[in-house]
Amino acid sequence: MANEYLKGIVRQTFRGADPDSTATAVWALVHGLALAMRLGGPSVLVDINRIAGLGRIDVIDGDRVRVGALVRHRQLVEQSVMPLLAEAASWIGHAAIRTRGTAGGSIAHADPSAELPVVAAALNAAIHVTGAGGTRTVSADDFFVGPLETCLTETEIVTGVELAVPTHWGFAEMSRRHGDFGLVTIVAAEVRDRVHLAIGGVGPTPIRPREAEHILATGPLGPSRVAEAAKAAAAAVTAGTDIHASAAYRIAMTEEFTRRALNRLVGTATEGAA
Repeated sequence: MANEYLKGIVRQTFRGADPDSTATAVWALVHGLALAMRLGGPSVLVDINRIAGLGRIDVIDGDRVRVGALVRHRQLVEQSVMPLLAEAASWIGHAAIRTRGTAGGSIAHADPSAELPVVAAALNAAIHVTGAGGTRTVSADDFFVGPLETCLTETEIVTGVELAVPTHWGFAEMSRRHGDFGLVTIVAAEVRDRVHLAIGGVGPTPIRPREAEHILATGPLGPSRVAEAAKAAAAAVTAGTDIHASAAYRIAMTEEFTRRALNRLVGTATEGAA
């Protein structure tokens, strides 16, 4: 019902609009953060806060969660169904940002340094999209196409994100101050006995270091295998230099924080077995 209502709003809002105004208005639906960053000045704003169903977190079949687009970061921190999401969301900005910022907005904004896109990439989340033409589901691998760029068309918005609940997980982020965007963010998540990795802050989109994942799949996660996988993760990164950090520093920190995230994953496995 919510999807049909949402499609009706999208159709009604953009009926007869020229392509430029349509793009601007839909962009405004999902990029509130970009407004605060002065990345644009849309002429039309559409408030979707009253659409029922978009502010919920639902468990699906016991091993997946669907996070509605309007779920606030604070809700993610406070929920207990998926501790990985709670940990990642606790690193987002500060209290005011976590209270008002939304999961759908963060995913659609597609900042490669943001926490939620890295979680989505690690779990290859299913991202639900609605537009005037209907609904579709896009994998995280296909959704993020560049810095602040996604595969969304000009008349589509994110309505929810569906993620597998990992049996064990690790999260590690390096930022200059808590609340800043991460210079390096690592997510490690075990799903169906395989460890998935994603790296944020070091490329135009979150990176899945496939060779590192292959190493992790070849045996128990002891110190030597964790160290080998961390080196492989760093080798997968082609970072740039900016005012915050040099490329060499980001690559070195990728190795270090991958090691930390994997050790945290091993720790959650140990805690679960205790």
